[in-house]
Amino acid sequence: MTVKTELPGPKSQELLERKNKFTARGISQGTPLFIDKAEGALMTDVDGNTFIDFYGGIGVLNAGHCPKPVVEAIKNQAEKLIHSCFMTTMYEGWVDLAEKLAEITPISGDKKVTYVNSGAEAVENAVKIARSYTKRSGVISFELAFHGRTNLTMGLTSKVKPYKYGFGPFAPELYKIPSAYCYRCYYRSSYPGCGMHCLEQFDRFFAAETPPDSIAAMIIEPVQGEGGFIVPPKEFLPGLKAITEKHGIVLIMDEIQTGFGRTGKMFATEQFGVEPDLMTMAKSIAAGMPLSAVVGKAEIMDAPGPGMLGGTFAGNPLACAAGLATIDYIEKEKLPERAGEIGAKVVDRLRAMQEKYALIGDIRSLGAMIGIELVKDRATKEPANEETNQIIKECLSQGLIIISAGVFGNVIRMLMPLVITDDQLEQALSILDNAFAKIQK
Repeated sequence: MTVKTELPGPKSQELLERKNKFTARGISQGTPLFIDKAEGALMTDVDGNTFIDFYGGIGVLNAGHCPKPVVEAIKNQAEKLIHSCFMTTMYEGWVDLAEKLAEITPISGDKKVTYVNSGAEAVENAVKIARSYTKRSGVISFELAFHGRTNLTMGLTSKVKPYKYGFGPFAPELYKIPSAYCYRCYYRSSYPGCGMHCLEQFDRFFAAETPPDSIAAMIIEPVQGEGGFIVPPKEFLPGLKAITEKHGIVLIMDEIQTGFGRTGKMFATEQFGVEPDLMTMAKSIAAGMPLSAVVGKAEIMDAPGPGMLGGTFAGNPLACAAGLATIDYIEKEKLPERAGEIGAKVVDRLRAMQEKYALIGDIRSLGAMIGIELVKDRATKEPANEETNQIIKECLSQGLIIISAGVFGNVIRMLMPLVITDDQLEQALSILDNAFAKIQK
């Protein structure tokens, strides 16, 4: 990485002024940079500064920036067909990708697929499908969840500011349950001697809030992303599966951020030995092309009749071509295995840093999905959100782009492309170490 100008540089500053003039104020940025080109795990801005990428397009670039086979697939497809709308005239790429997704999804039996454009749309459609199948309307989600920015998905999302504030009212019959956030347990218990209150709570919930026969679906991220990279105890997801099976509730795994190799498996649910009924996927599905999917048991997926699912751009030919090439690249390069290697190396370094820096309260990881929760005091666990922002800013000045997460804004999250080299990884961790040393005085 090379930072040779002040940030933002003069070209980025000029573009920033134009952006502020013509772009809605609600579109904010974590950095003042305008990127010109990127490859692998490196990004170069319009002023010639090069950065190591530790946020990967917020989980979109597991296969890295501009992987050559994906670029080639997009070029080849663009020369033949850019758009037709599959709902009127069909094309083979749609079917090829659906077949591949059904093959790799960890759900037994016959599976079917539908596409839309974004993660939020995938969640919306999964809920539609579950409601159609069960003939019920209620949906359970979890505190600290993030499922999107549409009206329904904002209702399912937990973090109020900035995602939900002032945008209500939200869709009805959406219910929140405390999640398994062991570092800040809702029940002030300690794992593993807690008795899993986060599972026991459902008996009271079904008695006090709504009966289980009114619930169509339960949706959860196997690792909560925006909520703070919260990895649940090994009993939690299997426990949820047992509850949904008992009551005929459709279990939806939101694998939008955790999917396609990030956690050391193709999908995070495989790490917990749980088979969902439906899965939502997006982000790294197509290396940056806008595409999302719902994959699930054929019986459930077929509940909506013809014309009840779809969208003008859903499963666009370019996106399908990119999706096929991306999955092939992930498999050939063994990126899930690489995620495990990256995670082990990073966590080892972070444990050593935790010994030096009292700011580091908790380290959470599953594969290369890694979060560091910062606190002002390890006893009180008061969130250190100001220090988190300072460390992120210091990293940027040294050539590392990294971002935050968590309902308190005090978690540094890592989503580096899985093609990052060992040298780049080492440079990035040294920058992070230096940033902690400078901020914690």
